[in-house]
Amino acid sequence: MQHNEQYVLKVLEDVGVVTHPQIDSARSRLNGEPGVLDILINDGVVSEVDISRTLAAQAHMDWIDISSMLIPPQVINQIRGEDARRFKVIPVAFGETGLVVAVGNPLDIDTMDSLSFLLQRELELVCTSPRKINEALIKYYGTADEAADVLQKKIGGDIDLGLEFGEGAEPAAVDEADAPIVRLVSMLLIEAHRAGASDIHLEPLDKKFRVRFRIDGVLQEMQAPPKRLQSAIVSRLKIMTGSMSIAEKRLPQDGRIQVKIKKKPIDLRVSTIPTNHGESVVMRLLDKASLTLGLPELGFFSDDQETFERLIKLPDGILLVTGPTGSGKTTSLYACLHYINKPDRKIITVEEPIEYQMGGINQVQVNPEIGMTFPAALRSMLRQAPNIIMIGEIRDLETASIATNASLTGHLVFSTLHTNDAPSAVARLIDLGVQPFLVASSVRAVVAQRLVRRLCNNCKQPGELSDTEL
Repeated sequence: MQHNEQYVLKVLEDVGVVTHPQIDSARSRLNGEPGVLDILINDGVVSEVDISRTLAAQAHMDWIDISSMLIPPQVINQIRGEDARRFKVIPVAFGETGLVVAVGNPLDIDTMDSLSFLLQRELELVCTSPRKINEALIKYYGTADEAADVLQKKIGGDIDLGLEFGEGAEPAAVDEADAPIVRLVSMLLIEAHRAGASDIHLEPLDKKFRVRFRIDGVLQEMQAPPKRLQSAIVSRLKIMTGSMSIAEKRLPQDGRIQVKIKKKPIDLRVSTIPTNHGESVVMRLLDKASLTLGLPELGFFSDDQETFERLIKLPDGILLVTGPTGSGKTTSLYACLHYINKPDRKIITVEEPIEYQMGGINQVQVNPEIGMTFPAALRSMLRQAPNIIMIGEIRDLETASIATNASLTGHLVFSTLHTNDAPSAVARLIDLGVQPFLVASSVRAVVAQRLVRRLCNNCKQPGELSDTEL
């Protein structure tokens, strides 16, 4: 703490925040650094916020939580970054008589007078905790290196991230000026993987660059880098794909990044779309090592699992899995293939992209740019005499027709449809143009699914749910 410690301790004792025995106990353990206040904070006797609020009241200042505020750029720009760091202040608003400035030490009036003289304007002072001042300095004035440091402290330890560029791309030399951005993006990917995120959302808003991770199906906002680093971060991700243009910011683009995090291969499917505040980026993380291949792990009730196992052992027909994007349809199909993958069966998949590598199965990657579409791949696959075919998604009449004909000629076909429930799958196939009598004779079963958030094994406790919760 940077305040006059003896004065602060007296104030805290006078208002009853700490007691004299607590101060004496902390002082008896004092050995150079840290100070008595730091010992009291580390012991949990008092918090930095408690101290800050008490001093604000003593100085007749309002106390605010700047971490919950979104300060406009036009306010931040009233004080230069080097001056904000030197005086440990953050401008927060335009007041009635001057600039409203948050300070971490309300006792240092001389320093505030110096800042007022430097800016040649009146200041309206409010108080917040020193820690929140430091966090805001990084948030609004920070460099890419500082933003990466924040993420690395959260992750802990030294992280080694090995990157492999997208297909056809040559690893580019990193300019020294770009190194902080490279490190920041690397830390962002590491933190997403550590948190178990399925998606990373980088969203340019009016006054901030929002970062959100989708964890257990729910978006959670994370520590965001300064908005001024927005373009550099997006450009870095485009370079990593090896196929996306950093010059094109008016059209949507798609790409793929292959990285290794702690020696584990991770695929990232990258999508950008232009918005009124810049390019929005969404990355889907595919962890090949974390794929759950066992049917029991999918969460079926015992009776349903027996029925499902019987269906996927049929010699022919179509089995469809439906649900919204991100509901685990592809994972369920991989579990099916893993269960029925035997040496006496030939299995071929056609996917866009191949999400997970599976042993003993021929997997085909769709590539429309060279004419390798779903229909083209399916026609060629049928000449390979497969027993079982998996189609990543039925999205047009031609694909649906080939799948139907294949199922009627002795092939077992697995695929997915984007419908909300099982009955809608029939309507969707008919809407694509498949004749109703062909749907009736080919479709063996439709499974609709959703991802359900599971309770943490370390935290869950037995309890009774109310009717509302049920």
